[in-house]
Amino acid sequence: MARKKLVVLTGAGISAESGLKTFRDSDGLWEGYEVTEVATPRGWRKNPKLVLDFYNERRKNVADAQPNAAHYGLAQLEKDFDVTIITQNIDDLHERGGSTNILHLHGEIFKMRSEQDETLISEIRGAIQPGDLAEDGAQFRPHIVWFEEPVPKMEEAIAIVSRADIFVVVGTSLVVYPAAGLVNYVKPATPKFIIDKRIPFISPMPNLTLIEKSATAGVKELAELLRRL
Repeated sequence: MARKKLVVLTGAGISAESGLKTFRDSDGLWEGYEVTEVATPRGWRKNPKLVLDFYNERRKNVADAQPNAAHYGLAQLEKDFDVTIITQNIDDLHERGGSTNILHLHGEIFKMRSEQDETLISEIRGAIQPGDLAEDGAQFRPHIVWFEEPVPKMEEAIAIVSRADIFVVVGTSLVVYPAAGLVNYVKPATPKFIIDKRIPFISPMPNLTLIEKSATAGVKELAELLRRL
């Protein structure tokens, strides 16, 4: 018998318990910077060195962080379900937590790409410096989907969500679009779970269970609930 398809959309709340901050926790500032300065194409054009320095520091933060019980708990669900993680996070904590099927909607901190050709992607563990050039001779930039840029993997994510037998949201405010709109592609009959310390307002929908807890506590409760399905 085929295992049920469990699709999990994760956001900053799951990484916050590993010590990684998010701009939405600090009134629109991210580590003391306006988001428009460091996470938009405008900011990149205005001051590319500032943007590179900012993400070089984020890369160090992620390297120092460790997966938490929520990451490990989601990975454990692969024993019983066909699990796909769709994450808005740019860190690799799901990978290090043991999950094997992960779609990064907003890019990855340990990758860089040509500022001209988004298909020229390389691994990066250290710092990206001004003058570090891709094969096409263009400056390398972080492989991150910034605000005001399209999300290339959105169509793939919609297709995954529409086939879900169970849909779970962990640690996202459901206000960053287009990712927040993924819930609208879940079939009405599909069991849905939202885990967040502060459950956001969401339009009423069938088969919805709200778990107003931290990601670590919520994923533990989720695992218990899934055993009863």
